[in-house]
Amino acid sequence: MNKIILIFIGLVGITNVYAESGKDSIAMVSNPRYEHFVLMDDDCDACGCAAGNGSSGFESLLNPQFVGLKYFAQHYLAKENLFTDKLTQDQYFNTVQLWGKIPVTQKLSIYGSIPYHFHNKKTMQGDIRISGIGDANVMGIYQILMSKDSYHQLNGGIGIKIPLGRFDEKGISGVNPSFQLSTGSWDYQMALSYKYQKSLFALLINTDYTIKTENKKHYQFGNQWNYAVTGFYRLWRNENSILSGKLGLQGEVYDRNKQFGENMPNTAGSALYGKLGFEVSYQKWSLGSELMLPAYTRLAGGDIEAKSRFSIFVNFGL
Repeated sequence: MNKIILIFIGLVGITNVYAESGKDSIAMVSNPRYEHFVLMDDDCDACGCAAGNGSSGFESLLNPQFVGLKYFAQHYLAKENLFTDKLTQDQYFNTVQLWGKIPVTQKLSIYGSIPYHFHNKKTMQGDIRISGIGDANVMGIYQILMSKDSYHQLNGGIGIKIPLGRFDEKGISGVNPSFQLSTGSWDYQMALSYKYQKSLFALLINTDYTIKTENKKHYQFGNQWNYAVTGFYRLWRNENSILSGKLGLQGEVYDRNKQFGENMPNTAGSALYGKLGFEVSYQKWSLGSELMLPAYTRLAGGDIEAKSRFSIFVNFGL
């Protein structure tokens, strides 16, 4: 098991995909500004463990350099308390995120994001709401390999999550300790992403691993491994616009949380989602949306069930 963990510690899912000028690429329009097909793993960071910290999917962004705004919603069903077996409590995680990507060199770029969360869970005593800024992410993305025909590309990244949000120690006593604005810890991300692209089709395989550290309250959320396979197909294009669809699978595996160095029960878990989405660009603007539904879910030892995820973003090319 340790060998498997070590293999994935070097991985995080952000990809920069470049379409060679003149090719009939699914992501290329006549404007040279959009001859790049950019893929990024967005960690919503709604919280830190078995529910709520899921990646929204490996987004395809039609601008090589951009600033943008994204909304990401997650729905979970959890036990009302530790003394019941029924999953009756609806929990909603909502995030509005400001993000951007700036190239430093031909092969190196920097990605950053700052989220604002507003979460809600419906208890028997009434709704409980929390809101506020979350944790910032900064990541360096490097193009490791690009084939001469531009059909194959391998990219890697390394990043850090900065604990700007508030961690509430009282929140860890419930069924879902992830009902938080922040992990309260400095967390480290690494990843790898492979792309095959030819003509109207692209296939993306991404994997990433997040190492979460102990926060000031001596609580440590479990490390997280994400993986995804996504297919893209260009549906329509003209001189200034392009429309593509995407279909794929995304999985997540969470390790157990710890408090004062001791493993916490019912905090590990895993989930597998199917996802469907689209992306469209017009001149400097791009718009995308994605829906994710679980094919398998066992979070927090079965105390939490994933229901659905939805995201939509608007980006402006710089």
